[in-house]
Amino acid sequence: MAFESLSEKLNTVFKRLRGRGRLKEADIKEAMREVRLALLEADVGFKVVRDFIKTVSERSLGADVLESLTPAQMVVKIVNEELCALMGKENEKITIASKPPTVIMLIGLQGAGKTTNGAKLAAYMRSHNGKNPLLVACDIYRPAAILQLQTVGKQLDIPVFEMGTANPVEIAKASVKHAVKNGNDLVVLDTAGRLHIDEALINELKAVKAAVPPTEILLVVDAMTGQDAVNAASAFDEALGIDGIFLTKLDGDARGGAALSVRAVTGKPIKFSGTGEKLDQIEPFHPDRMASRILGMGDVLTLIEKAEQAFDEKQAQEMAEKLMKNKFTLSDYYEQLTQVKSMGGIADIAGMLPGMDAKALAGASIDNDVLVKTEAIILSMTQAERDHPSILNSSRKKRIAAGSGTAVVDINRLLKQFEAMQAMTKQITKGKLPAMFSKRGGRGIFG
Repeated sequence: MAFESLSEKLNTVFKRLRGRGRLKEADIKEAMREVRLALLEADVGFKVVRDFIKTVSERSLGADVLESLTPAQMVVKIVNEELCALMGKENEKITIASKPPTVIMLIGLQGAGKTTNGAKLAAYMRSHNGKNPLLVACDIYRPAAILQLQTVGKQLDIPVFEMGTANPVEIAKASVKHAVKNGNDLVVLDTAGRLHIDEALINELKAVKAAVPPTEILLVVDAMTGQDAVNAASAFDEALGIDGIFLTKLDGDARGGAALSVRAVTGKPIKFSGTGEKLDQIEPFHPDRMASRILGMGDVLTLIEKAEQAFDEKQAQEMAEKLMKNKFTLSDYYEQLTQVKSMGGIADIAGMLPGMDAKALAGASIDNDVLVKTEAIILSMTQAERDHPSILNSSRKKRIAAGSGTAVVDINRLLKQFEAMQAMTKQITKGKLPAMFSKRGGRGIFG
């Protein structure tokens, strides 16, 4: 999980502060030393850390904090605000051209993930902005780069424009003409990278930029390379003038230093982040939400957005009605499991809930093997058995086990889980809500 180690260390510092009640100047100075060390260990640049600690310390030593009834909370609030400011305060969207097509030029070092994440970005813009994208293969040097783009394009049903090993400048120019002719209002240029920034690479990118003035130049950087990513961002920005940053492999970097440094060093916003290998694992980068995650305050807004993508509104309404009428079947149960799985691992979801310890659930997920087994069992049942599991006697279970390649114990386990959900549903429909949801004997969380 991104920022895992940083989040753990900061929360330890703040927990210690909360335990001291009223704070003295020495308490805050000690806490800031620990925060400084935590940021440096997270691979945040020295100058960025120095400026951050200076700002937070000055604000935290003010009378409004030291004289507050809850000074520790005030310090956390200040750290949260300064983390947001460090990463850019709010999400900055992709600029859309007033006259289509919008041309997004992706640049970056080799291995940063331009090809795959360019396809992710195109798919995201199609689903969230109604765009009709075209992927363009301008990397003529890396072996199989064109084939890779065609493969991900096919998986996402997005057309790919390529001209083999022709001049990348000519490919870019021809792709825009093709887009205009075929109604593609978004063009994503997948340009070549190098292991290191060199003059030949920069000259080629400058030529493409001049020939096809891009609406946006997005630099794709690998979060796991830490300060190397920040140095690359500075060099590319100086040479080409980037408009924003796409941070990839953020899920694989437990430190997160690049995300905290790159905005401060370049002044350019992080617009998107890659959060996994799957082609739908892409998120707009929201500094305020990321700061909340780092400080263990959750990210409910992103969780809601993920749920909205995973669950069809009409389907969810129908499912709710089935639950209320106690007509929820085993087929419905399996469908719900698959939709929750599409939202990510349990640890990822837990990390977006305030107060939840995502680390304690690290590695927890809806096991795909369990899903496969559940599907096999349910599909081996008759429709009557799915709708009325109570009719499943010993002989029926043996038949289902044989048909699904499982054991009777697996079927019993599935039925027990399903019965537990039904029992909970009955409690809700009868109005027997847990005390925390009830207004009886107290306000409850909704009262």
